[in-house]
Amino acid sequence: MPSVMDPPARVFINRFQGGFPLAERPFSIVAAQLGLSEVALIQLVEDLLERGLLSRFGPLYDAEAMGGGLTLAAMSVPDPVFDRVAAHVNALPEVAHNYRRDHRLNMWFVVATETTAGVARVLERIEQETGLSVYDFPKRRTFYLGLWLALDEAGGVRTVPVPGVPSYSVRPRPLDVVDRRLVAATQAGLPLVERPYHAVGERIGVDGEEVIQRLKAMREQGIIRRLGAVPNHYRLGLRANGMTVWDVPDERVGELGSLLGRMESVSHCYERPRHPGIWPYNLFAMVHGHDRQEVMHQMEQIRRRLDDAVRGHEVLFSSEILKKTGLRLVA
Repeated sequence: MPSVMDPPARVFINRFQGGFPLAERPFSIVAAQLGLSEVALIQLVEDLLERGLLSRFGPLYDAEAMGGGLTLAAMSVPDPVFDRVAAHVNALPEVAHNYRRDHRLNMWFVVATETTAGVARVLERIEQETGLSVYDFPKRRTFYLGLWLALDEAGGVRTVPVPGVPSYSVRPRPLDVVDRRLVAATQAGLPLVERPYHAVGERIGVDGEEVIQRLKAMREQGIIRRLGAVPNHYRLGLRANGMTVWDVPDERVGELGSLLGRMESVSHCYERPRHPGIWPYNLFAMVHGHDRQEVMHQMEQIRRRLDDAVRGHEVLFSSEILKKTGLRLVA
C-alpha cells in the first residue's frame, strides 16, 4: 500500500485524469481550483512523475481515430528464449505495451501503427524473426474503455467509471503534417511550464493558439481520448492486473458486453475473435485489484452477472510489465 498522499496531490489526480484545460496558462487555471500557486502545481506534477505515481501527463491519443491500426496480439514463448523474444518485440516502435501473463499464451502485446495495413506487417515480421506463431485479437466492438482511479484520504485506491459517456463511433481522420508534428511532440507528455502549448508550438513551428485549437479539434473528434494525469495504478496500490476472458454465445456478445461495460470493476471491455483449437473466448474484460484474491472475487461477480451464458472462462494475470510506452508516432 502506498503512503498517504498529500491532499493537493490526491485531489489533483482525482479531478484531472482528464479535462485538463486547453488555455494559454492551464496550470494557473487548475492551481486556482486547488488553492495552489501555478509554480507549486507544476512542481507537484513534476514530483508525481519523478516518484512514478503518474506514468505520464498529457494527451492520450487513439491510433484508430487517426486512421491507424491497433490490435492486441499474443504468443506462446518457451521460457529459455522468453527474454530474447521480449527484447526483440519490445524493440519495435509499433509495440506500445507488452505484458507477461500466467498462461500458455504468456506474452501479450499491443501493436499501434499509422495505417490499418501496418498491423499485419508488424505481426508477420515478428513471426518471421522469432519463428513463433502470433495470434491476432483485434477489437470487433468496444463496450467500455476507461481506467479512472479514485484515491481516498487513507491512501486507498479504487477504479471508478470515467466521468461522462465515452464515444466509440468516431470516424477516423488522417492527420495533416502539422497535426503529425503536434502528436509526435506531445505523445510522451506536455512540457511542465507555465505556457505548455506555446512551448510545444515553438518546438513544431506554429504559435501556441494554433496548438490549442488543433488539440481542441482532436479532442472533439475522439483522436484525444483524455488530456491530463495518467496514474500508475501499480505504484498507487492496484498491483493485480487480471484479463478475464469469456466464452459466450456470439449472438449475445453485444448484450453481455454492454452489461459488463457498466460494472464498476471493469476498466476495458471488448469483443475479440476466437482462434479455434487455441482460444475459445470472444469477450474480454480487464479488472484491477490490490491483489489476486480481489481480482478473483471480481471475476466471480462477473460470472454471476453473465449467469448461464458462460460456457467457459479464465483469468490471465499480468506477472511482469515488459514494455509500456503508448503510441509513438514519428513526425
